[in-house]
Amino acid sequence: MTQEEMLTHVDHTLLVQTATWDDIKQILDDAMKYKVASACIPASYVKEAAEYVKGKLAICTVIGFPNGYATTASKVFMAKDAVNNGAKEVDMVINIGWLKDKKYDELESEIKAVKEAVGNLVLKVIIETCLLTDEEKIKMCEIVTKAGADYIKTSTGFSTAGATFDDVKLFSKHVGKNVKIKAAGGIASLDDAYKFLELGADRLGTSRIVKLVKGQEATGY
Repeated sequence: MTQEEMLTHVDHTLLVQTATWDDIKQILDDAMKYKVASACIPASYVKEAAEYVKGKLAICTVIGFPNGYATTASKVFMAKDAVNNGAKEVDMVINIGWLKDKKYDELESEIKAVKEAVGNLVLKVIIETCLLTDEEKIKMCEIVTKAGADYIKTSTGFSTAGATFDDVKLFSKHVGKNVKIKAAGGIASLDDAYKFLELGADRLGTSRIVKLVKGQEATGY
């Protein structure tokens, strides 16, 4: 896989609380230059960002982020609002407490409701793997598949750890054929990016990969 091909799998991400519009514009400019899959940014910037890129880049945002314990109704509202503002992809966080309580029907219903709000656009479901047992991760592969989401995603990047190779391997074994995998959180090197894709990830949520590529260009490597 070439570097250019790898970049087409990147969701170039900026979700820190201090992000300004100037910071977001830099993310958007770099995302368009390097032809990544999307720019993943806070919901408050989606409308402005969509107008700025003029259809040249998919805008992604997050809902129920980063803790996942907002009500289903509020997640549905946030998803609809994001789509109305121009988002083409939505990454939602599950209610982790529900998973611990084995409220599997509620989890599936919530994902279905958000997917209905998103419609034909892309829905990724963040399950925050660092807080789960392997059994819980496998159960979420089943629930995400049954609920009709487009992706299962490892992490928010705001908890105790991010994506691991083992989690992507586990997802690859247990997720349905129609569900893709997004690895996110802590992807810090180009070698790691390639490895995650080799193991079965289709998307990489990262703030660092484009910066590393820019650094290569600056140094002539």
